[in-house]
Amino acid sequence: MGTPFLWLIFNVFVLAAIALDLSVFHRRPHKMAVREALAWTSVLLALTVVFGLGIAHFAGRQRGLEFFTGYVIEQALSVDNLFLFLVIFRAFGVDESVQHRVLEWGILGALVARGVMILAGGELISNFAWVLYVLGGFLVIAGVHMFFANKEKMHPESNWITRLVSRHLRVTSEYRGTKFFVRETGAPEESGAAPKAAKLFATPLFVVLVVVEITDITLAVDSIPAIFGITRDPFVVYTSNVFAILGLRAMYFLLAGALGRLRFLHAGLSFVLMFIGGKMLAEPWVRISTELSLGIVGGLLVVALAASVIAPAKARQ
Repeated sequence: MGTPFLWLIFNVFVLAAIALDLSVFHRRPHKMAVREALAWTSVLLALTVVFGLGIAHFAGRQRGLEFFTGYVIEQALSVDNLFLFLVIFRAFGVDESVQHRVLEWGILGALVARGVMILAGGELISNFAWVLYVLGGFLVIAGVHMFFANKEKMHPESNWITRLVSRHLRVTSEYRGTKFFVRETGAPEESGAAPKAAKLFATPLFVVLVVVEITDITLAVDSIPAIFGITRDPFVVYTSNVFAILGLRAMYFLLAGALGRLRFLHAGLSFVLMFIGGKMLAEPWVRISTELSLGIVGGLLVVALAASVIAPAKARQ
């Protein structure tokens, strides 16, 4: 359903919203309070609902349902991904007042990367139908892997991404506020000698941004095929992804304190991936409607969240 004009208008709107947020609403670094995070989450949720109803009105009820189902899947997977961002920030000792800046620029990079992945995926699926079965099998395997994976063992401060950036860029020993790059001059080696020329240094905050970006791209390998299991329309896949990602930063600050207690969310999401993968594999023989898919996905998430509330994990220090 996405014409070139719709793609252009939607992306211009998204870029304008991000620029406004960076230059006006969050120009000064500060920790986002729960009330502010709740307000932004509510605004973005309202915009999502309005956009989805617009799709249903102009493109039909089926497309509207596909949008909302894709949004629920992507948003749920994003909530689980927030735990990884929390681990990254803690591992690198990122101050809470600048975390929103990393997430905002991370969102911008994620939009570009996911847009490319979605367009490429849509082109592959439209030309090679068998790709759907490959993606379905991949989602089943990814779901099984997610069920048994232990994210608490992640050590982003010593992984290959950090080593690669540190090897190829000059990195300052300490953070420089919200700056990703700074120019610094070294002290002269001998008294009376001319000062060294200023050189460009990356800050540890840039290293964190790179880790967040690559982590998001890795996670998108699961989430984007999952939405293609619901709809084949690249515009619906992309817009549902974008609205989920735009709400990611506010949701991080809203749920950061509770992420460690959602002990069964990980298991619930693994079953969501396995269900969508199984649905894609069984499609030639079993037709599962979008309404039923949305109900099953929602039911799995509700059960996982309810179980987490009834038997929460102990808060990590």
